[in-house]
Amino acid sequence: MQSRPDAGSRRKNSAPTCYRPVPDRLDSGSVTDSTAVHHDSTTAHDFTPDAIVVGAGLAGLVATYELSRAGKKVLVVEQENRNNLGGQAFWSLGGLFFVDSPEQRRMGIKDSPELALQDWLGSAAFDRLEDEDVWGRQWAEAYVDWAAGDKRDYVRGLGLKFLPFVGWAERGSGSASGHGNSVPRFHLSWGTGPAVVEIFEEPVVAAEANGLVRFAFRHQVDEIITEDGKVVGVRGSLLEASAEERGVKSSREVVGDFEHRAAAVVVTSGGIGHNFELMRKNWPTDRLGPAPKHMIAGVPAHVDGRMLAISEDAGAQLVNKDRMWAYTEGIHNWDPIWPDHAIRIIPGPSSMWFDALGNRLPSPNFPGFDSIGTMKEILATGHDYSWFVLTQKIIEKEFALSGSEQNPDITRRDLKFMLQSRLAKGAPGPVEKFKEHGEDFVVADTVEKLVEGMNAIARDGAVIDGAHLEKQIADRDRQLGNSFSKDLQLMAIRNARQSRTDKLIRVASPHAVLDPENGPLIAVRLNILSRKTLGGIQTNLDSQVIGADGAPIQGLYAAGEVAGFGGGGVHGHNALEGTFLGGCIFSGRAAGLALARDL
Repeated sequence: MQSRPDAGSRRKNSAPTCYRPVPDRLDSGSVTDSTAVHHDSTTAHDFTPDAIVVGAGLAGLVATYELSRAGKKVLVVEQENRNNLGGQAFWSLGGLFFVDSPEQRRMGIKDSPELALQDWLGSAAFDRLEDEDVWGRQWAEAYVDWAAGDKRDYVRGLGLKFLPFVGWAERGSGSASGHGNSVPRFHLSWGTGPAVVEIFEEPVVAAEANGLVRFAFRHQVDEIITEDGKVVGVRGSLLEASAEERGVKSSREVVGDFEHRAAAVVVTSGGIGHNFELMRKNWPTDRLGPAPKHMIAGVPAHVDGRMLAISEDAGAQLVNKDRMWAYTEGIHNWDPIWPDHAIRIIPGPSSMWFDALGNRLPSPNFPGFDSIGTMKEILATGHDYSWFVLTQKIIEKEFALSGSEQNPDITRRDLKFMLQSRLAKGAPGPVEKFKEHGEDFVVADTVEKLVEGMNAIARDGAVIDGAHLEKQIADRDRQLGNSFSKDLQLMAIRNARQSRTDKLIRVASPHAVLDPENGPLIAVRLNILSRKTLGGIQTNLDSQVIGADGAPIQGLYAAGEVAGFGGGGVHGHNALEGTFLGGCIFSGRAAGLALARDL
């Protein structure tokens, strides 16, 4: 097993083969500048804001953008340094959920608001409509309407572009009325997550230069100040200055304190994805089974969820704490940036999926279909990991890695590099790097050697019987003699290849896994990866925070992941993918527009 460098000792000048995102339009005072000025409490105190935004992630930038374009003064309070502007969104693949878009129509995809809402509500399965889901359901209807209407024009008007191919994520549980996308809706941004951040960051930095916005970096909020039933500001700890690279865990040494006041506070601090203790405390054991013993983090260490309790202390109603979006296809990053750094495989549908003991997962637990349903199936075995078994042909066409840094061609908006990377023989460079260096990958020419490698990295005493594994693969391979079969996964593969995108660039043609011509054989150990929080602070459609009495708290707003991306749970129990960045934009925009109107 290959040793991995500690995330706290990042190399400052990594070679290009490490696939760091290098956005091509960020200026010297922008996201990647580690020498940017650290605003301390003295410089922040000479600024009188109309509103305070807590958190400089995507939702915070969107709210600040809307407020500043309305001429309002905004103080953005952020516990990390300037390098981390955009938060988790920067690290994302940059997918956005649109309904009946020109990209869909050009690819022959027939979509409609009615079908999208059917998919959303079937996936969300709202079951707490008397209390916790009362606002989440309204947010869901409003969001789908926006995704089918003004959303695309809004982001395109700010300069965001998209690849022409539409991806099909979360294909579902096999029921027309249940979970999943009926059609492809995942629109990949040209420039991935950094491009999504950039379209809001650039005008906000311009507003900073014009005196409308002030950033207070390394300011960690500890308390929301309430007087006479109204929120009037924040107090907290000044952290020592930091020049760490984006995503690297920073110091929490306190060097002072601060207090800032304004007519309104907007909490946009993100979720709980790197707070494993809080995740396990809230884990829905009744629905999914025991919380995983071994988890890896799809988000940096600063995604700690601490503002949830602080907001609750100020009177905010927290709802749907047991809803979270963890993935089953996590792999350990061979070149980590933050502690326990995880990367998610975004798979096509062809890899065979086995549990830790080598039993094929039952239908419809196929790659890319039903994240939560498959999670339940895996945890029911008493183990917290599973396996993909696939061929070289499958990994070349079907393996994509989530994250801006794992897709340097698209992140850098380099068309020539993208065509060379995606159309050349072999898997994309970052995938091959994981295959070569990743501790979760086993490559072999025979099933016997493959199983030997799998058992060598098994956990918790799990042992796979090679003959049993080979029989299951052979049984599947025999179904390839005709263009039809009784194997539901092969049916799903053939259905997927009816989509132009999937047939062209995403789904390998059906082939025998055990045929040496398609090899070598590859096994990938899949771990539980933390990512998004689906519950949080309950808000109304203006992103006003709802108190315990069901009424809005005067002067307090919340947006983004800390608010369950709107309403305290716009996704319900399941998400459709491409909806996280959009949820940050939609709820941040709602907060900014409402405050710009009411201040």
